[in-house]
Parts: sequence; structure tokens; C-alpha cells
Amino acid sequence: MKIAILGAHRVGKTTLAEKLHESFPDYEFYPEPFFELQEMGFDFSEAPTADDYMMQLEHSLKQILRSGRNAIFDRCPIDLLAYAMAVDNTLNFSSLFNKIQNAIQEINVFVFVPIEEPDRFSCADSDLPDLRNEVNDSIVELIDDFDLEVIEVKGSVSERLNQIQSKLIK
Repeated sequence: MKIAILGAHRVGKTTLAEKLHESFPDYEFYPEPFFELQEMGFDFSEAPTADDYMMQLEHSLKQILRSGRNAIFDRCPIDLLAYAMAVDNTLNFSSLFNKIQNAIQEINVFVFVPIEEPDRFSCADSDLPDLRNEVNDSIVELIDDFDLEVIEVKGSVSERLNQIQSKLIK
């Protein structure tokens, strides 16, 4: 089974992905494309650009296509597209739709970690709170656009894990 965790930054997505991997240690774990690309020497802009996010989106597509049967992805093309669109409102979403649709068909379970009210994680000005909120809203729209069934999780990490596991056991 392939599981993708999606959400804006500073919502606990990576922590959840890592804890989920602890529950499924035989699964391959794919970190955020940002970190893999950084390790490969890619130098990102200080202020995020659409090109930065498109590079990550392309890497995310490759992660999905090269993954084995059982994998956990910390990010997927959906949230990276949301970031790219948030920083460049002229981005042609329709030109990317089929490419993304084909790749995400490989994913069996999408877990969405939204910004909660009240917010569980403080987001300092340096963490781009406006971008975070815009991306969160865009992800919700993209979930509809791609007609995805998602497990939306809330609460503590253990509550979120329980919500995922209860859906997977059904």
C-alpha cells in the first residue's frame, strides 16, 4: 500500500509520517522532496519560488514512480502544486493535471493534515503564515479537483495515528 501525507508546513505532517513509518517499518519512507533535492546539491531560493516547488513536484512524481508496493510519502504532488500555485497565480494548472493524475493513481491512501483551530503549531512570521494558510485552502480545493478520498486527521500525533489505523483496518 502506498500512503501519502499531505498538508501545509508546520502542521505536524513530517512527525506523523515518521510515526506512521514506525508502525509500518517494512515500508519504504520517502522524505519531503525538498530534503532529498538539498542532499543532491540543489540550491533553493531564499524566498520560495514556483520553480523551486515545480522542481520538488517533479521529484515527488519520480518518488512515486520508483517506489515499491509499500511506501510512505512525506508530501505528494498535490501539496507541492498548491505551493507552486500560491507563489505564482499564473501557473497553468491544467497542463499539469494529467501528469499528476497518472502518478497519484499509484497512491492508495491520502492522509490530509489540515491547519487546526485552534492552531496546534505556532507559525512565526519567518515561517510564512499567509503562505501556509493559502496552501492549506488550496489543498482542500485540489483534493476536490482530483476527486481524492482522504483521511483527514486532527488531534495529537497518537490520535492522528489512531484515525489512520482505524481507516486502514476497515
